[in-house]
Amino acid sequence: MKTLILFVGWCILFMLSWPAALLALILFPVVWLLALPLRLVGITCEALLELVRAVLLLPARLFGWRRSAGRA
Repeated sequence: MKTLILFVGWCILFMLSWPAALLALILFPVVWLLALPLRLVGITCEALLELVRAVLLLPARLFGWRRSAGRA
């Protein structure tokens, strides 16, 4: 569904201003490549924080504490 909305939006942009639509079409892969390292850093930071959380909650889990069903 996202792809269809993106395509329809691009078609509308193409009808309104074809140079801007072609520029967006060319720059999209470049922006994606520039954002890729930032996404990897974000995934790494999230994994590191989950590891720290798991280490800090380890004593409680060893004593039998369980997370309630209402919280994720």
